[in-house]
Amino acid sequence: MARKLMKGNVAVVMGAILADCRAFFGYPITPASEITETAANLFPRLGRVFLQAESEVAAINMVYGAASTGTRTMTASSSPGISLKQEGISYCAGSELPCVIIDVVRGGPGLGNIAPEQADYFQIVKGGGHGNYRNIVLAPNCAQEMCDFTKLAFDLADKYRNPVVVLTDGFIGQMMEPVELEYDPVTAPKKDWSVDGTAATQGNLVCSIQLAPEELEEHVNNLYKKYDKVEAAEVRFEEYMTDDAEIITVGYGVMSRILTSVVDEARRQGIKAGMIRPISLWPFPTDVLRRYAENDRVKEFFVGELAMGQMVEDVRLAVEGRKPVRQFHRVGGMVPDEAEVLDALKTREGVAK
Repeated sequence: MARKLMKGNVAVVMGAILADCRAFFGYPITPASEITETAANLFPRLGRVFLQAESEVAAINMVYGAASTGTRTMTASSSPGISLKQEGISYCAGSELPCVIIDVVRGGPGLGNIAPEQADYFQIVKGGGHGNYRNIVLAPNCAQEMCDFTKLAFDLADKYRNPVVVLTDGFIGQMMEPVELEYDPVTAPKKDWSVDGTAATQGNLVCSIQLAPEELEEHVNNLYKKYDKVEAAEVRFEEYMTDDAEIITVGYGVMSRILTSVVDEARRQGIKAGMIRPISLWPFPTDVLRRYAENDRVKEFFVGELAMGQMVEDVRLAVEGRKPVRQFHRVGGMVPDEAEVLDALKTREGVAK
């Protein structure tokens, strides 16, 4: 085991290498550029494929092609780049191709700026591209998890034959922290559905088109049977100081780190606050939040986001009106400090002015 200081973006590539990812196709964009740079540095040295595509559209379609051969493959980008990849992600989902996509979120809409934000939640968690499909979505909040969740993403992608997105923000991507790298030899599973140019796979077909309405409906229904299995088995979350909490704060990524400090300080001031941190944004920990909403001790929920209210909608759906749900938000790359969020929690305004 090695312990090294690195950016979250670099840790992503380390996780991919440890997961036996064999091909990276990307196009640089701030604040995710270190992912492409590090992959360009390391993948060829390890006998793996790295290709800087001519565009984000080209990169995701290269991922589609590589995934069709059964190769563990990935791409990485940031918000406007991910927007360009959405059609290809839908194609991967429709063709049931396992692949990993990293989204290091920056300010938007449009070109916005290169500062941290969380406003890609809708386009990643709700599908983003056309049609009825789901991405499995993991949300790290530290450099170690950038590595670990990337490794996990490849396993989940292969297990369910589905795109998996590691959704993070520019703060976590650029943050430097110690990361423990443990080498545990991984061999990607054999994929009898793949097309690799051999006689054995000559009869296989990887395709997302179903021209007959009856066939497409059956295909989509089968996809959702798979998604039901994902929801039953892959919900991930973290609880902090919730045993006696009267206020449940909810946040992911960098906001979960801020909310941890807010809960600590609130406790020192006699406010019984706790936190639920969704780790899988889809499948979302709906049942966990609903359970707290049904608890008479819990008075309200307080959601922190670097977005104008996106994840808060899933919290409200989970709570189903049983308890008030307040929201604190900052956008444009404005990351709040503990004092600002705590003040909103205490004053019950819930929204930054």
